[in-house]
Amino acid sequence: MPTDSLGSTQSEPWPILRLSFRPFFLFGSLFSIVALFIWLSLLSGSSVFDPFGGAIWWHSHEMLFGFVAAIIVGFLLTAVQTWTGVPSIKGGRLLFLLLLWLSARLLLLASLPLSGWWSIIVDLAFLPIAAIFFAIPIIRVKQYRNLVFVPILSFMSIANALMHWGVLSGDTRYVQQGSYSMIMLVSLVMSIIGGRIIPMFTANGTKTKKVPAIAWLEQLSIISMVLMVLIFITQAVLPKPFIAGLAFAACVSHFFRFFRWRFWVTFRVPLVWSLHLSYVCIPVGLLLLSAHYAFDVLTLAQAMHVLTIGGMGTMILSMISRVSLGHTGRPLIVGTLMSAAYGLVFVSAVVRIFGGALVENYQVVMACSIFAWAAGYGAFIVRYLKVLTRARVDGRAG
Repeated sequence: MPTDSLGSTQSEPWPILRLSFRPFFLFGSLFSIVALFIWLSLLSGSSVFDPFGGAIWWHSHEMLFGFVAAIIVGFLLTAVQTWTGVPSIKGGRLLFLLLLWLSARLLLLASLPLSGWWSIIVDLAFLPIAAIFFAIPIIRVKQYRNLVFVPILSFMSIANALMHWGVLSGDTRYVQQGSYSMIMLVSLVMSIIGGRIIPMFTANGTKTKKVPAIAWLEQLSIISMVLMVLIFITQAVLPKPFIAGLAFAACVSHFFRFFRWRFWVTFRVPLVWSLHLSYVCIPVGLLLLSAHYAFDVLTLAQAMHVLTIGGMGTMILSMISRVSLGHTGRPLIVGTLMSAAYGLVFVSAVVRIFGGALVENYQVVMACSIFAWAAGYGAFIVRYLKVLTRARVDGRAG
């Protein structure tokens, strides 16, 4: 008979709709590749698309609120089942959430007459509805510690609204406020999740002793990121040296955290070294951010792209490949293809951030960066298509 047990195999929907990581990891990764090639065509002037908000707005918004938001939602709605023991959404409700996300992508790209408000409403609905689905099992078992992600998702919704308001008002300051706030919010999520999993995964993957957490260091790392979020989302008028100092303090705390996790023991374990490689982009990005505000020697975009392509891009690829294996009953082992994929996404970041210093042609730099990203995430799609669309190998639900 059908049962609600997490181990049930009865009355299950199609495999791709059995847990949130399946559709959102697959379609989110595919969308990132498509979106970047559309962006490249927009840069070259060969695109037939006239997306909502214009080319620059669309690229920034869709990589953050299209791609990254989809992965975060897929991860959280999968993790909440593990954390609480309460089944997460699947079947019809998961399909509804997926179609909501996909509809926003299509509406914003097509930008048809009279579709503007529909585009905004559909797009803005995704994160709040996902937050409700996430919160229900946590509240049910009173596991309030993990409710921290609900206000984070709520602030992401505010950041999204700011980007849309920038288009409606014609004020690009709101666009920048929303996009940079989202980058800081995702960096905060990476800091929280990284602190929970990287020491554990390092110990398990390398068969070494887990590094114990230092309470004050963990608190400083998270609080400093929260303050960075508040500065960007409130657009507080603060002296540049103050912002530079706060970014530098956050940088030092995250570097200290990174070195304590002993990245040098992970070189033979791709699923672990890739996490360390992505995490180090947080302090590096914060260091460049500090240099920008202190000395005005780097652009804000360079610092932000360290956090986005280097940090988010690499960590997302590492996490989705690991989660997809673990939640389908497969061994946590990746081969040469995925090892190369992690490296390619990191190369994409390096080329995008520093390529302009070597090659004057901006389109060439962008094309090289995009092709490296596409090769990395394309490798994931090729390797994990069957993993994400077929039932667990151990016969369990999920």
